[in-house]
Amino acid sequence: MPEVPIRAFIASLVALCETGIGYEVLLLQRAQTLAGEWCQIAGKFEDGETAWQAALHKLREETGLKPDRFYSADICEQFYEPDRDAITMAPVFVAFVDAKAAVVLNDENTAYRWVSFDEAPDMVAFGGQWRILRWIREEFIERKPSGHMLIEFQ
Repeated sequence: MPEVPIRAFIASLVALCETGIGYEVLLLQRAQTLAGEWCQIAGKFEDGETAWQAALHKLREETGLKPDRFYSADICEQFYEPDRDAITMAPVFVAFVDAKAAVVLNDENTAYRWVSFDEAPDMVAFGGQWRILRWIREEFIERKPSGHMLIEFQ
C-alpha cells in the first residue's frame, strides 16, 4: 500500500521584539523560494546541526540578529508538498530579540517588517503560518513560556 512520506529537514523560527505598545513579529519577504511572500524565518538543517541550531543559524544568516532568549515553541509547522508527494514537518522555535537591534538581510529576502500579532495573519500566505502565529501569541505573549522550553545557547 503506497504511503506519503513525512520529511523533517527544515526548522522554522518566529522572531519577536517588545516595543512600547506590545510585542511585534518579524516577517521577511522572500526573494527566491516563495518569492514575494511574507514568511517567518525558515531553512534547511546543515550537516551536523540539530533543529534548534539550524533555527539559530538561519536567524543570524538571514537577519543578522542574535536572540536574548530562545525557546522551542513546542509545535511543528506542517504542510503537504504536491511536487514531492510528501508531508514536511518543521519544528518551530521562538527568538526574543532586542527591538533596537539592526536587521541586516541576506539575499534570500528582499524586505522585512516588524508587525503586530493582529497584522501578521493578513500578511502570511498559508493557514499553517497563521496557526503558528496564534499559538506563539497564546503560549509566549499571553502566558509566560515554560522554562522547560528555554534553550541555552552560546
